Order: sequence, then C-alpha cells, then structure tokens
Amino acid sequence: MPSTCQGNDMELLRYHDWMKSPELQQLTASEPLTLEQEYNMQRSWREDDDKCTFIILDKQRWAEGGVEEEQCMIGDVNIFLTDRTDATLAELEIMIAEAAYRGRGIGKEVTSMMMCYGVTKLGIKKFQVKIGLDNEVSIAMFKKLQFHQVSVCKVFKEVTLEMEVNELVRTKLLSDNTHVKERDYRQTCNSKQELLSQGSSEPRNTKN
Repeated sequence: MPSTCQGNDMELLRYHDWMKSPELQQLTASEPLTLEQEYNMQRSWREDDDKCTFIILDKQRWAEGGVEEEQCMIGDVNIFLTDRTDATLAELEIMIAEAAYRGRGIGKEVTSMMMCYGVTKLGIKKFQVKIGLDNEVSIAMFKKLQFHQVSVCKVFKEVTLEMEVNELVRTKLLSDNTHVKERDYRQTCNSKQELLSQGSSEPRNTKN
C-alpha cells in the first residue's frame, strides 16, 4: 500500500536525476530543469496553497532500514488547484519514475489514495488529468479509474480526462481506501516495522 512525508536535499537530487531521463520527460511532458530551478520548485511545493505533493516510497525497503530514504523513492503524485475561481476542481499528476515498479498496480493505488485525500480533506468535486498522447499506459489507467476523455489538444499533443465526484464515486473511493491511515511522518519513522504488515509502498507529503 502507498503513504506521505518531508523532503530533503538528497531526495531533491534524486528527483533531479530522474528528470534528466528523456523517457520521463516525454511521459510527463516536462522540460529539463537546472538544479537551482528544482530548488525553487521545491520551495513552491512547500509554500503554495494550490499544490499538494506526495513522494511515493517503497515501504518494504524504507521500513526494513539499512538504506537512505531517498533510495526508497519510486515516484510522486500531485494535486494542483488550477482554477482560482473554483477550489473544488483539481488537476492530478502521477509518476512512477522507477521502471521496476511500473506495471504492478502501484500507480492506480496511489492515484486512488490521492483522490480520496482530495475529496475528504480538500473538498474536491472534479478531477482532471492532462496526459501526453503517447502515454497510452497512463491514459488506460485513468480510464480504468472511470475518467472520461473530454478533449484532445493536437498542438500540445495531450488528452484531457475528467471525473465528476458524485456520491457513487465518493463511496467507492472511501471503500477502496479503508486500509489507508494518515500518520505524522516523524512519529511513523519510530515505528517502521509496524508498517511492514500493511503493504509495499508508502507515499509521503512534502508539505509540513
């Protein structure tokens, strides 16, 4: 199961190394950033009220210890409040950066967790994703989550999918995430072994 926590310089360097990959740049429709630009972006993650970013950890490796936390990172998941006139609309992003962890259902599970968080903690009523047309795996995953295609932009080579959060959707999200517990990350670090019985991956929030 995935969860959330606090970033440091070594984690930022690992993220920076990820985003040097031409494959990840293509899949996430991202441009390579300098290290200074990455630091500025991390600062905005912490300070801006319209961003909620979680780092995804391999819970098994993290809980067993013996490796630095940044070596347990496998990706990230984000909520952006993109419309200042509508705080109930959120854009989702998910990246499983480590290739060995793809195709194992982690992206779908983490996305469901993030949606549940958005609905219950932020009052989100509509989710939106923008995905590169070549990223067929991600498009298929969101369609399995019952997102519906609303537009295609040939200029930016991306497709937009949306989901309205009605009572049926809300009930399913809550049901699918009954195993998820929100914890204080620092306290959780002191009881890592307890988490081994709860799943394989652990996302953590980069905000305080």
